[in-house]
This record gives sequence, structure tokens and C-alpha cells, in this order.
Amino acid sequence: MARTRTTGWPEPPEPLPLAVVDNHTHLESVVTWEGSPSLAAHLERASSVGVPRMVQVGCDVEAIAWTDDAVRTHPQLLGAVAVHPNEAVRHAGVVEAAPDGLEPEPPYEVPLADAIDLVERTARANPRIRAIGETGLDHFRAGTRGREVQREAFRTHVALAKELGLALQIHDRDAHDEVVEVLLADGAPDRTVFHCFSGDAALARLAVSHGWYLSFAGPVSFRANDALRDALRVVPPSLLLVETDAPYLTVHPFRGRPNAPYLLPGTVRTVAEVTGRPLVEVCSALAATSEAVYGSW
Repeated sequence: MARTRTTGWPEPPEPLPLAVVDNHTHLESVVTWEGSPSLAAHLERASSVGVPRMVQVGCDVEAIAWTDDAVRTHPQLLGAVAVHPNEAVRHAGVVEAAPDGLEPEPPYEVPLADAIDLVERTARANPRIRAIGETGLDHFRAGTRGREVQREAFRTHVALAKELGLALQIHDRDAHDEVVEVLLADGAPDRTVFHCFSGDAALARLAVSHGWYLSFAGPVSFRANDALRDALRVVPPSLLLVETDAPYLTVHPFRGRPNAPYLLPGTVRTVAEVTGRPLVEVCSALAATSEAVYGSW
């Protein structure tokens, strides 16, 4: 008899002993998922399990506006805004095949320069926007011309984060060497975060040597990801963050089901298990590091 796969929203986990921060979530996508509770309900559910604060990330034109409004309205939220690398390709009018094998997305009418200008205007006008991101390189979703666009957009975002004194959240997919190359050539912002870190221990050591922060999401709990857990072990607490990247990348054993900030405790517990540190100590360090990167809520 075939096993029936559960696809709905998971039940809330056991609360954490101390409050932590979800360093990267896309609530505008979470609340539009089929069967999703309201934003207020998600915030309440997250707080009830020890995740009362989060960084809401808007990385397309509509999500930037949503984020700008949400962080002004909800004290639980700080914001990050950017033009996602894959969005940058579409704003630049590039339509080409990529390694993902998918049909290329159509271009946007809004030029890339105008989209990046929106990022800058939003970040300058709203003191609750504390990071530029997610920006970076995605070699899985981009062809040759698209990668050139992504690189220049990434450099522009890096410069903007430094100019505004904001943290930088990096999207790095199949582009580790190139991301590091840009950061070293242009100079990384003081608070540079590898969102949903996907590298190995060697890349983690390199990042740590430069004082860059590494944020781990649900994949660190996936059975096959031993290399990612090896990377986690070399990151000091002062450079370690956690995130959901909701509504995607749901922590084990809920992989394939919708994600939200209230499920972050599973990743926090994985961090404690992998590093051999007491859970309360992990929570305390994560909260302190989050404030070191983003400031107070």
C-alpha cells in the first residue's frame, strides 16, 4: 500500500528555552501559500515557540514594497531589501537558457536601474531596513549573459550596503568562488552574511577568516548533507546565524511541506546537536549575534 504524503502546515514544535531570531524569511510568500494563516497568526505562532523576532526579506519589486510596509507596522520585524540575482536578469531584459533546464522567464518592463533605485530609496527612507539582500550570484538559474548581469547587480548592492552602513545578505548558488572574488575585489561590508549557507568546511573557514557571517537553514538537517554539517562545526558562535528562508527549505522531518518562522526551532536544535553545545547556550549566542548584525528591534 502506498504511503500517503502529508503536505499541510506542520504542528508547532516544542518552544526553545530562550528567544532567537529568524535571520531570513519571506513572509509575503508565506501568507499567500495555500491554507496559510494570517500574518498576525504567523507572528504569534512564531513567538509562542521562541522566535519573536525576524528579518523579513523583500527581493522583488512587489516584495520590497510589502517589506517596507510590514516592518513599519509590526515591531517583530526588521527588513532587508534588494533585487534578487534572478530578478536582476529579468529586469535587464535577458532571456536565455540556463543550467536549470527550465523555460526562461519573460523580461520585466521595469529597467534594472529603476529596480535598484527602488531598493536604495526604500533603504534610505526606512530606518527599520537593516540589510541589503538578498543579492549575489545564482549560476544554476542564469546563462552567460545573465551571469554578467548578476555580477554587476551584486557589485552595485555591495557598494550600496557599504554606503548606507547596512548589513549584506548574500544569495550564493553554485557560485562560491565568484562570490568570494567579488567580495575580496570590491571589499565586503562590515556585516556580510551568507544567507542559507551551502558551502563546505573549506569555504566556511575562508568566510570565518574574513569575519563573514554564515546563516544555516533547514538543509543542515537533511540526511545527505554531511558536508554542510562539517561546515557548521567550524563556525564560531560569534559568526553563526539561523534562518528559515520560509516558505521553502523546511527543516527535517517536514521537508517538502510549507515553511514559516515558527519552525525555526528544528534548525536551532540541529545546530545544538551537531556542534555538541547546550541548547540554551546556542540560543543565547544566536540572539546576541543577530543583534550584532542587525541592531536592536
